[in-house]
Amino acid sequence: MSPDDAGTWVEDSRRQPFESTVIPMEELTDPRGWHFAPGTGNLEHRSGRFFTVEGMHVRTGHGPLGEWWQPILVQRDIAILGMIAKEFDGVLHFLLQAKMEPGNAGMVQLSPTVQATSSNYTRVHGGGRTPYVEYFTEPGRGRVLVDVLQSEQGAWFHQKRNRNIVIEVTGDVPVLDGFRWLTLGQVHRLLRRRSVINMDARTVLGCLPVAAPAGGGEVFERGGEPGGLHTMTQVLSWFTGRKSAYELSARLVPLNSLAGWRRQAMGIVPEGGGEFGIVAVRAHAPTREVHSWKQPLLAPRGLGLAALVVRRIGGKLHALVRAEVLPGYRDTVEIGPTVRSAASDRAAVAALRPDFLDYVLSAREGVRYDVVQSEEGGRFLHAETRYLVVEADDDFPLRVPPDFAWLTVEQLLALQRHSYYLGIEARTLLFCLNGL
Repeated sequence: MSPDDAGTWVEDSRRQPFESTVIPMEELTDPRGWHFAPGTGNLEHRSGRFFTVEGMHVRTGHGPLGEWWQPILVQRDIAILGMIAKEFDGVLHFLLQAKMEPGNAGMVQLSPTVQATSSNYTRVHGGGRTPYVEYFTEPGRGRVLVDVLQSEQGAWFHQKRNRNIVIEVTGDVPVLDGFRWLTLGQVHRLLRRRSVINMDARTVLGCLPVAAPAGGGEVFERGGEPGGLHTMTQVLSWFTGRKSAYELSARLVPLNSLAGWRRQAMGIVPEGGGEFGIVAVRAHAPTREVHSWKQPLLAPRGLGLAALVVRRIGGKLHALVRAEVLPGYRDTVEIGPTVRSAASDRAAVAALRPDFLDYVLSAREGVRYDVVQSEEGGRFLHAETRYLVVEADDDFPLRVPPDFAWLTVEQLLALQRHSYYLGIEARTLLFCLNGL
């Protein structure tokens, strides 16, 4: 299948009778579904599964804000983000699904073969079975290429983990409606299109060891590679030092106790504006295990930005990454892109604007990648981020603030094969960069 054919497949899938409509919060509550828990006001499913919307009180010595309150999504289930791979005519193909999610930009995007929490694939919702999940829950179905736990958005999720797993099979795999085989090259070309390859497909395929140059694993094990500005031992020391440098307290609190937030008819909103709110939606999708349902979603305000500055140092491509402190991370810090910002950051006064933001926004020469991609549509409503890769010239400084470091692409690929080093935005940018 060509990228044009795959794009047509997505467009045809989007013509199906899907619905996702924002509804009043009171319509979300149901005797068998969602409710605001007595006492805490937390938004919970009566089954005790899926996810909850709770409050968080954050204190930190890092960044311009020392303290704030916010809602946070709490999902203790570990989701399976699973991709089945198979070789056809000597080329590895991946079984992707044209999947509807209620928060997707465009409703349908290409997802991994399986994208489901344990609440879903154990059928807590009472619906149909999750196709192909047995390939990832039953041992011996194929050769494991990738199997690693990774985080999601540390600003919106509390310690969220997904199992990113790729299984290569040799036997016949029935191709169900809504699924098709694509090569990695075809996926990379589709990454040039807005919000076609979903976030979960990007993170799973980005963890593939075949994406790394030869010897990528040895970079991690032996601690260095000729031509890199830093050895891997120095990189790990920098990362550990950043994790040790900051104190951050992120305490879950009742949703109804959040200072600066109020519940209105159409959602839970911050007073005086803010980066996001919580809304309720009613969804209908005849291709899903349950055809109709209601759920809360986190709704960002405005287009996000994730930008990576790269430059050649000693003939080797390096990326300028940041040790990013976010309240939802399991260990305070993960490696983020050069710049990650919300629309409100870009409107802030100069003293509060992120480092290097003005540089990436004003870049005209050296823009290697500039495409808007969608974030996870099962929990976020129309969350889109402008992903930007800018190649700097030799005048761009090598000396950078302590939270930043120049890492080779090989070092980043090696780190990505391990849990909780690279955040979700950095993983997406690395996957996009690697496909250029």
